[in-house]
Amino acid sequence: MPLHVPPAPPPALRSVLAALGSPTAVREARTPALRTAQGPLSPEHPLPVHVLDLAPDAVAPATRLAAWRFQIRSTERAVAAADAVLTADGWTFSHFFEGPYIPSTELALRQAEAMGGRYQPRLLSIPDLYMLALWLHGDPEADASCGAPAPADLLVPLAPAPPGFAAHRPHRAAELLPVITTRIMPGPGPRLGSPAPA
Repeated sequence: MPLHVPPAPPPALRSVLAALGSPTAVREARTPALRTAQGPLSPEHPLPVHVLDLAPDAVAPATRLAAWRFQIRSTERAVAAADAVLTADGWTFSHFFEGPYIPSTELALRQAEAMGGRYQPRLLSIPDLYMLALWLHGDPEADASCGAPAPADLLVPLAPAPPGFAAHRPHRAAELLPVITTRIMPGPGPRLGSPAPA
């Protein structure tokens, strides 16, 4: 198995389990699939969500841990996701949500399982492009709460991907990050609308 899924902080998991066990939290969630799901619901495949920070004067892109995301599985498939965020009081449930990134994440994880090599899966959020990618970190034993994409790490844009980026196509971070950086902060090189590298 090439994927080494890091364990989520126990308080993050407990907060999501408590929310799933709360009829009020589930009923008030804006997730029809979660409210109408039949059978038990369980949080699975926890992934750390890192946000890409591109400071104009930075030598290299940096990331910060924003949340732990759990796929909420019904009997046969993931029907929603839940985020737990770090607050002054520790890890706490943030919200439930659904949408195209749920099945896209599942598909990307299955594709990653079939690849050679060993990776630690993470999610990389690029808010300026409304983009989310599966980040396959090359050090499966690394601390999942920190770090930035290494040049040899793989980034897999999830669907829906921004124009010019092929969803579910893995790219080396060394190839894709410069394109992302140029899209966000245009300068010398490829301009906005240029395709991602093949």
